[in-house]
Amino acid sequence: MSFIDRYRSPADLPERLPVFPLAGVLLLPRTQIPLNIFEPRYLAMVDAALAGDRLIGMIQPDGLEAMAAQGDPAAKPAIHKVGCAGRITSFSETEDGRILITLTGICRFKVKEELDTITPFRQVHADFSPYADDLSADTGADKVDRERLLDVLKRYLTRYDLRADWQAIKNSGSETLVNSLSVISPYGPAEKQALLEAKTLEDRNQMLIALTEMALAGDSEDGTNLQ
Repeated sequence: MSFIDRYRSPADLPERLPVFPLAGVLLLPRTQIPLNIFEPRYLAMVDAALAGDRLIGMIQPDGLEAMAAQGDPAAKPAIHKVGCAGRITSFSETEDGRILITLTGICRFKVKEELDTITPFRQVHADFSPYADDLSADTGADKVDRERLLDVLKRYLTRYDLRADWQAIKNSGSETLVNSLSVISPYGPAEKQALLEAKTLEDRNQMLIALTEMALAGDSEDGTNLQ
C-alpha cells in the first residue's frame, strides 16, 4: 500500500501539526518540494517528524510583519490560515549538519489555533475537514480546461525562450499538470497563497492561466517582443 493510501479521510491525519512558515513556497496534494533544513529549530522539527508520523505543515507567513522578521531566528510572524501538510518521503544528512528532505503534499488544512508549546518549532491545531477532497486523487480533473492552460504555457515558454518536455506534459494527468505548474510558477507569495486556497482544481487552473496571461501582457506593455 502506498503511503498516500494511508490517508483516506481527515480522521487519518493528526490534529496537532508542526508548521514550517516559509514565504513564496507552495505545496499542494501529490506534489513534491525539496527543502534544505539548517536552522536549529527546524532541524528539531524534522527530527520530531521523522520520529513520529513524518508530517509537516507548509504555511506562509502573513503580511509586512513577516517581511520584517526575515533572518530573525527568534521571530514568530503571523501566519496564513491555510497551509498544506506534507509527508517526508526522503531525507539525507550532510556533513555540515543540514538535512535535505523531500516533502510530498497530502492535504490542505485550516489553522484553528496556534498551540502553546515548549518545542523550538511552531505547532498548530489543524482542521483538514474543509479539504477532504484533497485525499482523493484527480478530484475535479475532468473539469479542467487543459487546452487553454497548455496554450498559455506554450506562449510563456516561447516568450522567455524556455524549453519543456512536451511529451511528458501531454502524458501527465490534469491534476498533476495544474498543481505542478502552480508549485513551480514564478509568482509571489500572495499569488501562491491564492493558488493554494483555490476551491477546486479548475479554479486553480483558471487562476494560473490568468496570472500567466497578466505576466505576458505586462511584458508586452513594456515593449518585450515574442521570441
